[in-house]
Amino acid sequence: MTSAATDDVRAYLGALPPRARRHMNEIRRIVRSVAPDAIESFSYRIPGFRLDNRVFLYYAAFTAHCSLYPMGAAIRRAHAAALKGYKTSTGTIRFPLDTPLPSALVKRLVRARMAEVRRARQSG
Repeated sequence: MTSAATDDVRAYLGALPPRARRHMNEIRRIVRSVAPDAIESFSYRIPGFRLDNRVFLYYAAFTAHCSLYPMGAAIRRAHAAALKGYKTSTGTIRFPLDTPLPSALVKRLVRARMAEVRRARQSG
């Protein structure tokens, strides 16, 4: 991660309300543990990670939820049972800020996204 990206991620997280910051820091910690080769980035005015020089994922905080994306249709279908009760939309999974972050689920989603990125790298 470049110095500018580091500063941008820190500023973004530092500006969040405490509850959102906790969720976002937990997502950041999970990604770093599951995908230690991923490189932090800051793009589209939100934090993210790149893996194998490709977009890996982004995460962002909003008033009542934080989002994890891109989580395409294949990932959402594969984890549909676990995602019941969470709002999803094209490429996005939302986790409410008023409940604990489902860390085990986030780990599974990050692993699935990592496999997707690695498959894309191998095929093209």
